[in-house]
Amino acid sequence: MKKLINSAESVLADALRGVAAAHPELTVDQENRLVISGAPREGRVTLISGGGSGHEPLHSGFVGAGMLDAACAGEVFTSPTPDQMLAAAQAVDSGAGVLFVVKNYTGDVLNFEMAAELAAEEGIVSASVIVADDVAVKDSTWTAGRRGVGTTLFVEKIAGAAAAEGKSLDEVKAVAEKVAAQGRSMGVALTSCTVPAVGHPSFDLPEGEMEMGVGIHGEPGRTRVPLAPARDIARELVDAITGDLDVTGAPVIALLTGLGGTPLIELYVIYADIADALAERGVTVVRSLVGDYVTSLDMAGCSLTLLRADDELLRLWDAPVDTSALRWGC
Repeated sequence: MKKLINSAESVLADALRGVAAAHPELTVDQENRLVISGAPREGRVTLISGGGSGHEPLHSGFVGAGMLDAACAGEVFTSPTPDQMLAAAQAVDSGAGVLFVVKNYTGDVLNFEMAAELAAEEGIVSASVIVADDVAVKDSTWTAGRRGVGTTLFVEKIAGAAAAEGKSLDEVKAVAEKVAAQGRSMGVALTSCTVPAVGHPSFDLPEGEMEMGVGIHGEPGRTRVPLAPARDIARELVDAITGDLDVTGAPVIALLTGLGGTPLIELYVIYADIADALAERGVTVVRSLVGDYVTSLDMAGCSLTLLRADDELLRLWDAPVDTSALRWGC
C-alpha cells in the first residue's frame, strides 16, 4: 500500500486539518468531526449530510452557501455517530428546521434517525430524505433496498438552493424527495479500492475484468465481465439507468463522477460515448458535470447519474452555489 498519509489511524483527523488550512472560510470542528459553513442562515432551513470518509468531495466539499450547512465525517467507509449529527444540528439550526440528507446505508439511516430523535428532545425540528438511487442491485451489502450514490449530490445542491430561497422545511423536504425519486445511478469498477486501515485491496478484480454495478464501498455489482471499450461500457450504464427511469424527452442533468483513480481524460472519453448513447435514445442532457465528485478512495472506474428535471429543478440547480467543490453564479 502506497498512500500519502502519516498513519492509517490518523487519516481522517489529518484530512480535516487539511480542510481547515485550505478553506479558512469553513469551520472545522475536530472534536466532532464536522465541517460547517460560514454562510448566513438566520431564519432559514439548514441542511446536514454526512457519511463515511473516502468519498470526497462528498460531503465536506459541498459545504457552503447554496448547498450544505454542515457535513459529518465518519472514519473511512464508516457512518458518523448520532452524537456527531446532533452536534451538527446544534451548530447550524436557526429555528426554521434541519433537513438531514441520508444515503441509503444501514448505519447512516439508523444513526441519522437516532440523531433526529435526540435533536427533537432539544427542541430542534428536523426532517430526513433518504437517497436510494443505485439501479445495479437491491438489498446489497450494507443496505436494505438500493444504495445511495450520485443523486445525493443533486439532492444537496437543489434542496440547498430551495433553503436559500427561504422555503419552509416541508417545502425543502418535498423538493429533496422529488430529486431523490427522479435520479438514478450505475457504476463500473476497473480496480478495487484500498482502505488505509486494511492495507490491501478490498476485493480481487483480475486483469482484464471489470465489475459492473459496483458500490462506492467496493460492494459487489451486477456481474463481473471482461474489460470492454468505453463505448460499450457507456451503453451498458445508459441502458441500466434508462431501463429503470423514463427520461425520454425530458430535460436531464447528468453527472459522470470518477471513483477516485480515473484520469479526467478517460472520463471525457467515456462521457462522449455516454452523450452519444443518450442522444440515440432521445434523451436531452441540458446540464452536466464530469469529474471526481462521489468517489471511492483510489478505485478506478466511474459512475453515471441521470436526473429527470423540470423548470423548477433546473432553476434551483442553476442557483448560485459557493463550496470548495462546486461554485457558480457567485
